[in-house]
Amino acid sequence: MNIHSQTEEPMTAAPPLHLTHAQSMDQRSAEILEGVRRAFAEKGFDGASMQDLARSCGMSVGNFYRYFPSKAAIVAALILRDLAEMEATFREILRSPDPLSGLRATINARIMQGDCEGEGQLWAEITAAALRKAEISAITTHMEHEIIGYLTSIFAKAKNLTEADARERYYPQAMLLVMLVKASAMHPAENPRAQQRLTDLLLHTVARTIDDVANDDLKG
Repeated sequence: MNIHSQTEEPMTAAPPLHLTHAQSMDQRSAEILEGVRRAFAEKGFDGASMQDLARSCGMSVGNFYRYFPSKAAIVAALILRDLAEMEATFREILRSPDPLSGLRATINARIMQGDCEGEGQLWAEITAAALRKAEISAITTHMEHEIIGYLTSIFAKAKNLTEADARERYYPQAMLLVMLVKASAMHPAENPRAQQRLTDLLLHTVARTIDDVANDDLKG
C-alpha cells in the first residue's frame, strides 16, 4: 500500500486535543473507525478521500462528517483509542513489583507482534503525512509526548526518583524506546530472514536500553 496523491477537499485544522484516556468512544464511532481502517488499507492514507472513507462505512458523506470532519480528526480518534489501551497497560506495569521487567515484556510483545492487519503500514503513512501537514504532526507529537510520560513514570518508580528527575535523566532512553517500537511497526516484511534478524536486533536494543536504566548508578 503506497501513499497516493489525489485531489480532495482541504484538510481542516484539527481541534485542540483534550484527551481523556479513560473515556471510551461510543460504539458507532468505533465501528466507523474500523471501516476507515479498511479504506486506508486499500487505498492508503493520502489516497483514500473522505468520500471513500464514508463509503467504506456504508454512510453518506454528510453523515460521516458529523463524526469525523477531517482526516486530522480521524487520526485524533485513532490516537485517543490507542492511548486509552496503552494507559491501561502502563498502569498494570506501574502496579507490578518489577516495572522494568514488565516494560520489557510489553515492548517485546509489541515488537514481535509485528505488522498486524496493516497497522504498521497505516502508521507509516500517517507519519509521512505528519511531515507535510502541521495538524497531523501536532497530533502524532502529542501521542509521542504522552508515551514518553508513561515511560518516565515507570523509570521514576523503578529508580525511586521524582518524575521530573527521571525525565531529566532518562529522556534519551524513553525517546529511543519510542523510536524502536515505531520502527518495528513500519519495517517491510518482504524478506522473512532479514525481518527476523531485524526483530532480534530491535529486541536486543530494547533490552540494552532498559538495562541502562536498571543498572544506572544514581550516585554517578
